[in-house]
Amino acid sequence: MVENFNEKADFIWSIADLLRGDYKQSEYQKVILPLTVLRRLDCVTQRNKEDVLKRYEQLEKQGIQNVAPALKKAAGEKVYNTSEFTFKSLCDDPDQIASNLQYYINAYDEETKEIFDKFDFGHQIQRLDEADLLYQVIHEFAKMPLHPDEVPNEEMGYIYEELIRKFNELSNETAGEHFTPREVIELMVNLIFDEDDEVLTEEGAVRTVYDPACGTGGMLSVAEDHVRSFNEESNLKVFGQELNPESYAVCNSDMLIKGQEPGNIAYGNSFTNDGFPDRRFDYMLSNPPFGVSWKKVKDQIEREHDKQGFGGRFGAGTPRVNDGAFLFLQHMISKRKPPEDGGSRIAIVFNGSPLFNGGPNSGESAIRRWIIENDWLEGIVGLPENLFYNTGIRTYIWVLSNNKPEHRKGKVQLIDARDLYEEMDESLGDKRHRLTEDHIKEITRIFGDLEANGRSKVVDGKEFGYRRIVIDQPLRLRFQVSQERIAALDDERAFTNRDEDIQERIKEALSEMDKEKVWMDRESFLNDVELQLNMAGLDIRNSVYNAIERVMGESDPDAEICRDGNGNPEYDSDLRERERVPLGTDPHDYFEEEVDPYLENAWINESSKYHDDQDGELGVVGYEINFDRYFYEYTPPRPVDTIDQEIRELEGRISEMLQDVL
Repeated sequence: MVENFNEKADFIWSIADLLRGDYKQSEYQKVILPLTVLRRLDCVTQRNKEDVLKRYEQLEKQGIQNVAPALKKAAGEKVYNTSEFTFKSLCDDPDQIASNLQYYINAYDEETKEIFDKFDFGHQIQRLDEADLLYQVIHEFAKMPLHPDEVPNEEMGYIYEELIRKFNELSNETAGEHFTPREVIELMVNLIFDEDDEVLTEEGAVRTVYDPACGTGGMLSVAEDHVRSFNEESNLKVFGQELNPESYAVCNSDMLIKGQEPGNIAYGNSFTNDGFPDRRFDYMLSNPPFGVSWKKVKDQIEREHDKQGFGGRFGAGTPRVNDGAFLFLQHMISKRKPPEDGGSRIAIVFNGSPLFNGGPNSGESAIRRWIIENDWLEGIVGLPENLFYNTGIRTYIWVLSNNKPEHRKGKVQLIDARDLYEEMDESLGDKRHRLTEDHIKEITRIFGDLEANGRSKVVDGKEFGYRRIVIDQPLRLRFQVSQERIAALDDERAFTNRDEDIQERIKEALSEMDKEKVWMDRESFLNDVELQLNMAGLDIRNSVYNAIERVMGESDPDAEICRDGNGNPEYDSDLRERERVPLGTDPHDYFEEEVDPYLENAWINESSKYHDDQDGELGVVGYEINFDRYFYEYTPPRPVDTIDQEIRELEGRISEMLQDVL
């Protein structure tokens, strides 16, 4: 794990002080981030620059148009530059530095020029030059050695991410949308590669890994380094997509330097502009933004859900609009290879919401059901709080596979690693805890062994499911006529829809009823009301009788049960309850054992709307992963004698204090 990146990041950060006054703090990254990338590329291309220039001159003389393959070969990299300039030589001509810098950038290969188009850096060159800042800034960057021999790729990744974190603190943006702590990525990578020994040992093995919200590419880089550490001959091709233009540019430049294909990093929204619609991947990793709304793309996503169903990406359902995390997971699931081709493994970071948000009829529950009933969920690892840069909340790694090994089939492993962390000497934003290498190894070992212990529970997937049934109790109403209740009829539309003359006659007739009498039976009350109105020569609709019933009646457990025309009891909506019946348990058996002994005259509402849409059985099926319940340890209360003794001792001390006062 890299420890010494802060010094370099702090030096680069200090250059931003030059911008004070001419730039707002929230704009610093528009200058510092692209120049950090450019300085890195400058150092990378220095090594074989003379060979590139010589080869370029030869190709020009020969009139060859497509020079890129030959120049990349001469450079020994996928990135090259055909100008004589370097950061150092740019500073030799301060008066022409703006035009020379733009010329220098334009002399890069096409992929690199696209990176600076995403940064929109041409505008910043002009702005810096007009403020007489361009020379100063370039001169400071030229002092910073960023060659891969001095700053390895992993350390460079940390530098990028630390800069982004600081910029986002200034602009109150969420750093979590851009990157993930490297130790968390290392754990995720360990977990998804745990079951695939072949890619780590087979000579010439080729695999693909994909991140649909790749940020600066940290997950992809760690995955590549992990595989190479076990097998130098393996070939892990990385793919990613990123919506933020600056993060995309950083990621793309990083891939270029590492020799990956820049075209494998797509720009845009993974939901509405899928950069790899026909690709399938062996491994997928992601840390999608927590609690971010998908309202802007709601129409497109719901259209795909409605029209394509499971033929599209979001057939299982859509989550609430203020949190799109489950959309990322469904998108990744759609990009798996079929089991007959080896299947795919997924690791994704969530906060706690996807574990339990939403009832049985919600999109979240439907998505959980789809995943668990298809036996794709391998495990969930609960992580410590204060592990991420932009939030102190606890997070969870979900691991999924559509080609589970035999010993995992039908099972889900829950690992409680929430107390496995080391306090940091200095916090980074909200990040005050970190996972050590020993922590990562221990979690990986427990997961790999499918070990069940105090930290790990192995659960049958069906345990997370339940049927929600509706329990009704009879409506019992008592009735009494009063002037206040008669006046309340003015709030009933069914009553006020009548002619005003009829309204007054009804009120007068009701006013003549006995104000002291209490009816404990609805039928008797309504018969007396009907008689009273008939005596007044009034023939009114049932809706008016219903209005009179509403204002004159109130719940009373001692009243008689209200019944419909067939003699069946009516339900009291205020007493309606919902019970969760574990999957595999008959709802009627559950009712007889858990409800009927405690609720007299209650019954299960067996209306068709309370049957499950998928299997047609009584009770709507829901899935919820109550992670805490599996690791809850009961602490018995202290003995009463101990509490009594403490009270007596406390009374004695109070008595002594009072004596001193007196």
